[in-house]
Amino acid sequence: MAALQLPLPLQWRNNKPSPPPPPPPLVAKCALSKQSLRLLSSVDAAAGDNSAGLRLVRKFVASTSKAVALEALSHLLSSDVHRHASLALPMYERITETRWFNWNSKLVSEVIASLDKQGWLDEAETLISESVEKLGFRDGEVAIFYCDLIDSFSKQGSLKGVFDTYDRLKRIDSDSSNVKRRVFESMINGLCRLDLPRDAEKMMAEMREAGFKPCAFEFRSVINGYGKLGFFDEMRRIVDEMEGFDCVVDTICSNIVLSCYGGHGELSAMASWMQRMKNSGTAFTIRTYNSVLNSCATIMSMLEFPKLVPLTIEELLQELPKEEALLVQELIGSSVLIDTLQWGSSEAKLDLHGMHLGSAYLIMLQWVEELKLRFGGGDTAVTVIPTEIKVVCGKGKHSNVRGESPIKSLVSEMMIRWNSPLRIDRKNVATFIAKGSTVRNWLC
Repeated sequence: MAALQLPLPLQWRNNKPSPPPPPPPLVAKCALSKQSLRLLSSVDAAAGDNSAGLRLVRKFVASTSKAVALEALSHLLSSDVHRHASLALPMYERITETRWFNWNSKLVSEVIASLDKQGWLDEAETLISESVEKLGFRDGEVAIFYCDLIDSFSKQGSLKGVFDTYDRLKRIDSDSSNVKRRVFESMINGLCRLDLPRDAEKMMAEMREAGFKPCAFEFRSVINGYGKLGFFDEMRRIVDEMEGFDCVVDTICSNIVLSCYGGHGELSAMASWMQRMKNSGTAFTIRTYNSVLNSCATIMSMLEFPKLVPLTIEELLQELPKEEALLVQELIGSSVLIDTLQWGSSEAKLDLHGMHLGSAYLIMLQWVEELKLRFGGGDTAVTVIPTEIKVVCGKGKHSNVRGESPIKSLVSEMMIRWNSPLRIDRKNVATFIAKGSTVRNWLC
């Protein structure tokens, strides 16, 4: 593979448009378990005492399950708090001593990239050498490890780490076409993460010269790379090029475009893109809802006060600016609610898993309207009333505060204001439930 020249990104990055900052999306983030939170609290209490911190880590790994230990390690690897991030290597070392541990290229790559970010270069280099030795110097497996390392360095924003690893890769002579393709894939994606889509595009050209046809993954990476920087002409050009290579601009790609437009407040462009999706038969998904509604500043502001949110689609549209109202109308004209709503004689269930707060809110408004149609007579009316009707919100495992679901709080407030018969299920606190006949009487 030809050497890729080290880019000079500042020459063009400083000329990118300066969009207004988007409103902070009210989305659920992964939260730590109680055991992990206790560990971090204990570490904070023992700040300055390294030996105490190491003892806490050792005891934690010895007394927790595999899932909890790996969850905590993942948090430490992504932590910006130095006193927490500094525990990543000791915890990883303790984990490698457990009975259940299996060496994993992706995991060790994340540890190496974290060490590099903290400036522990010797420790990072030692882990790289140990990993290569563990793989028996088998070129194909070592190359895949280096690809994982590129992914991890790019996530940490390390341009030097990515290019140093790429130099290592170029010294490996592998005959495997799968390995060679994976190298291109990792570099293209990594460059885009580092805000270098132009260099990623050059890498795609090298990929074609090497006899490999770029697939949807590479095109989507470059589309996202240009789009998140606000270079929309380039983004659309790559979309056109993608179609020229007979790659379908599918829902995944379309959601990336919507997210890029939304990140820069380009609501009109989002509406136009959604029209394009409908005209081409590209399906909307929950992620489409998430991308669009997270970009609607008015809706996001409303959701900070659940006791005051509009309780019908008509009321909502009246309170929204024209551009946001247009986006909402595009969403409610899709099949996402119908695809999400499970309907049978014994149970009708709406599952809100995967939805951000704005999506759950709009889906709930549509859900009430849909139930009215099904229970109210006419062509869409049902002949059999489900025995039970449920709305599943989740237990808050992925909320900012574990066990406190903002979606559940929102739905609960809406149910109260609607005077709904649905109540929290005594057997499952993540679910609202009522008899189907009771819900029909309430709505009709």
